[in-house]
Amino acid sequence: MSTAVVLRLPGVARLLAVSLVGRMPGAALGLILVLHVRDLGGSYALGGLVSGAFALGLAAGSPLLGRAVDARGQTRVLTLAAGAAAVVLTALAALPAGAPPAALVALAAACGATQPPLAACLRALWGRNIADADARHAVLALEATFQELTFIAGPLVFVSLVAAWEPAAALVLAAAVLAAGTVAFAATPESRAMPAHGVRAAGVSGALAAPGVRTLLAVGAALGAAFGAIEIGIVAAAEHAGARGATGALFAVWGGGSLMGGLLAARHGAARDAPARLVALLAALALGHAALALAPGPWALGALLTVAGAVIAPLFAVVYGLTGEVALPGTVTEAFAWLTTGIGVGLALGSAAAGVLASAHGAAAPFLLAAVVTAAGALVARGRAASLRGS
Repeated sequence: MSTAVVLRLPGVARLLAVSLVGRMPGAALGLILVLHVRDLGGSYALGGLVSGAFALGLAAGSPLLGRAVDARGQTRVLTLAAGAAAVVLTALAALPAGAPPAALVALAAACGATQPPLAACLRALWGRNIADADARHAVLALEATFQELTFIAGPLVFVSLVAAWEPAAALVLAAAVLAAGTVAFAATPESRAMPAHGVRAAGVSGALAAPGVRTLLAVGAALGAAFGAIEIGIVAAAEHAGARGATGALFAVWGGGSLMGGLLAARHGAARDAPARLVALLAALALGHAALALAPGPWALGALLTVAGAVIAPLFAVVYGLTGEVALPGTVTEAFAWLTTGIGVGLALGSAAAGVLASAHGAAAPFLLAAVVTAAGALVARGRAASLRGS
């Protein structure tokens, strides 16, 4: 199914557009917070602590907000979360120079915890509104593709064009864009029509009561750890080659590979055996990550990153499709939100471990770590394939 055909499906282009606008600030907030801390006179260590508090808040808040959406409906929860996040971002921007570190950390954690779960809500809508499996797979692949644009445009707009000169202004702009995109999404007929389920039979464990969701959470954590390791590996490889200026280009071609892979995946139908395709894509990605360790220089690394990146969007299309299928009734948004948590926690752990390995063993070590954890994800998916088939 071509991109043009997918975008002509009822509501798809509109929902994608407003969702991506609302999600764009989130791709840059960690960097903006570091710059803001430095602008207030804080150290890089404090900046890292504040950015980490934001990430932890996001990891903790996503499933809670996802559960609230399932229980109360999208429009109300998204609107309240957007308002709260905008207030916290504005409060961060208003902090004076020399502000207490505890205030920065607390507000950053609150900022992460109140980020509206737009991605989870959007994927829940796809599952409800697009009955055809092939069309739903195409939409999920296209969304995973366009998601890469937020990781490119977010840092470019909010960091390079604004935060580099005035971090506080970037926080205010992020608050405005996040609120506008979220409210616009929450006001769509599709979002307003998403039913609320109230108290669910899943009980306290919520979405995690489904074995398949737990499997995908583990896979998401493995992927997050791999991506965190690769980010460190790219920086280390560029510095080792004396080409620090190539770092941005290497990240760009990695994302570009995912863009191309997602567009190709959108043209093909859904897998008849999605768990098997998941295992195959994870295995292919593990091989691609291992190959990065063999790159003799930045040019070769760029080529290999493009190849490895081409697996990412098709892989997430399968993960998202499976999540919607294995989630228990009334827990779909929360299930998608748990993926955000798993990826975020994995990203933090992978980055930390890769930093230690790069310092001790060189630039190739983070790529090998990425290969190992991705392979571990494939083994988990294969060993627990029954949970992804609902048996």
